Amino acid sequence: MPNNKPQGDKGEQEVVDLVPCPNCSKQLMLLPKGYPLFDVQCTGCSFRAQVKTNAHKPTNVVFGAGWEIMDKTTKSGYLVPSLFLNFKWSEKGKQKQEIRFYPFVPKTNLRKYKLSEKAVRANYWMFNYVRMNEVPYFLVYKQ
Repeated sequence: MPNNKPQGDKGEQEVVDLVPCPNCSKQLMLLPKGYPLFDVQCTGCSFRAQVKTNAHKPTNVVFGAGWEIMDKTTKSGYLVPSLFLNFKWSEKGKQKQEIRFYPFVPKTNLRKYKLSEKAVRANYWMFNYVRMNEVPYFLVYKQ
């Protein structure tokens, strides 16, 4: 099983370095590792968001995370966290990057699934973001 943590950590830092807060335009900062639901927050306002990094062109399905915390959060009446999708890929020998900001992701765009019995986290419930082509977003960085 590949370890995507280093890529994810680097992608979170890229969002902090390249993107200002979509609410107040101040600097974003990383939240502590293991902080539930959110990866970055604003240094000037109460904005927080999740970050997902992918080493390929923009796609409609993106790996999410553990289902349990997301399920408890949405059942408590809270919204799915705002989301930055950081896509990085190579095209004709050139490095490309696109960071999209999704201020609202409907719960219907989450699909839960269970890991296999042979997985490191056997039978663990996870989710993917799906049909992201149907969700409005802002393009906040492009290279």
